[in-house]
Amino acid sequence: MTVSDGGPHANGGAEATESSTLPMDDGDIYVCQDGPRDAPALLLIHGSASSTRSWDPMVPLLTGSHHVIRIDLLGHGRSAKPADRSYALPDQARRVGAALDRLGVEHAVVVGHSSGGAVATALAEQRHDLVTALAFINTGPSLDAFIASESAVFEPSQWPPTDEQLRQFASTGFSRAGYQIPQELLDEARAMTFHTLTATMQATRHYMEQQALPDRLTVLGKPLLVIFGEDDRRWRSSSASDYRAVPGAKVELLPGLGHSPLLEDPPRTATPLLAFTAIHAVRVG
Repeated sequence: MTVSDGGPHANGGAEATESSTLPMDDGDIYVCQDGPRDAPALLLIHGSASSTRSWDPMVPLLTGSHHVIRIDLLGHGRSAKPADRSYALPDQARRVGAALDRLGVEHAVVVGHSSGGAVATALAEQRHDLVTALAFINTGPSLDAFIASESAVFEPSQWPPTDEQLRQFASTGFSRAGYQIPQELLDEARAMTFHTLTATMQATRHYMEQQALPDRLTVLGKPLLVIFGEDDRRWRSSSASDYRAVPGAKVELLPGLGHSPLLEDPPRTATPLLAFTAIHAVRVG
């Protein structure tokens, strides 16, 4: 059953967004859908401490040719934030797959930003027929590529954080000069609990400790696009070349952009993604 949160919503003057809440075993999952429902499905998965809102600037660029689906992972955004459920990436992926089943989606190109790429990988491991191709945006291939930062530290006593604390926490996520982090992204990060923030980040680390993403992807044999902001301050952009070990993988570096090119320069990010999906998307029917 789908519980609507009030029907379609305007998305910055673009095509209306249909928002709904899917009751699931582990808690409600928030979903947004844009674009023609009979167009090829394109699933967008956000990164840690983020939400469906991080894709807002990209969506109008994608809906001309895709049924665009965004999901708030459990613990994030407007989805439930239970303290007694698993946030392991395979469990997050299982929920995403179940949500797509509820929506009647049988095939999708799956795009993940940052740790969302790891969730996308876990989904492809579980649902080989569902995932037709994978695209990553600034997803580090292994923990060796991670750039440690003191700004990424919170204590339970600091929660919920102030805007200034969140801006400092998120500062390494952007590199474009003059870029201002949208207030709604700060608000949704603050809406997380300290438990869901730390549990989801630990879950990504654990998944990548078990096996590097290029090794997982080589076994899967899915078409792969890797987009990387060259000035990323969270993952070494040179590590993007590690994905070339995956047969047929395509790697695109974006000079002048950082960890979040989907927000820093949506058109430049959408260009290689649309070229990739034009080849690998599966039409409905």
